[in-house]
Amino acid sequence: MMPMTPIKPVVLVPACHRTLGEHPFHVVGKKYIDAVRLAGCQPLVIPWAEEAEIPALLALADGVLLTGSPSNVHPSHFGEDVHNPALPLDPLRDSLTLPLIRQTLARGLPLFAICRGAQELNVALGGSLHQAVHEVDGHADHRPPEGAPAAQAYAPAHEVTVEPGGVLAQVLVEPRFSVNSVHGQAVNRLAPGVRVEARAPDGVVEAFSVASAPGFSLCVQWHPEWQAADNPQSVAMLRAFGQACQAWRDRHRG
Repeated sequence: MMPMTPIKPVVLVPACHRTLGEHPFHVVGKKYIDAVRLAGCQPLVIPWAEEAEIPALLALADGVLLTGSPSNVHPSHFGEDVHNPALPLDPLRDSLTLPLIRQTLARGLPLFAICRGAQELNVALGGSLHQAVHEVDGHADHRPPEGAPAAQAYAPAHEVTVEPGGVLAQVLVEPRFSVNSVHGQAVNRLAPGVRVEARAPDGVVEAFSVASAPGFSLCVQWHPEWQAADNPQSVAMLRAFGQACQAWRDRHRG
């Protein structure tokens, strides 16, 4: 009899919604799926769900990863009108991820959020966003050069400085390191209970966690999933997330 392969922790990954040609699709970038696997977990893509269905989905999960996306969180969720109608939105994703975040944190499940995912978490808990951070006095342009190929767009763009005593300081050795920068929006008003974990040189919040959450949480504005296996900071963060998912699975599933 063949020995059984150990069951990996299951991580929910909500999808984006795109129209390709004339047909709507649920989409998740392969780099995020690869990142979940690098964390030692099994990704489970969630195309969409009604809020009432979220508890049943979380009952299957040992963690949640929120991906980046070209789309922005609809500003109506933090009391503003759309600043630039030319930028893409994804209201279907908002309708899943915002309540999913609140229920994930309340349940104590590990949560790792990237770029749009980090912005979603801040909004879900009552914070707001700069819709165009490059238009805010004192802040730099955090977008990549227009039309740049991926290798250039995701190249290191600036350093971040880690705040002492937080989640990121426990996970990483380096107090400063370089990150890519592929975002036009950024945290404005921090949600209640959110702790800053790292900042860019211009003061933009680049990482944060939910201090009041009973489980692991880490949100980053950059893209650690980009060529993650070759980046020591990305590997450390993903392994910390994966270990938290494994610990959840061991506690709750035996």
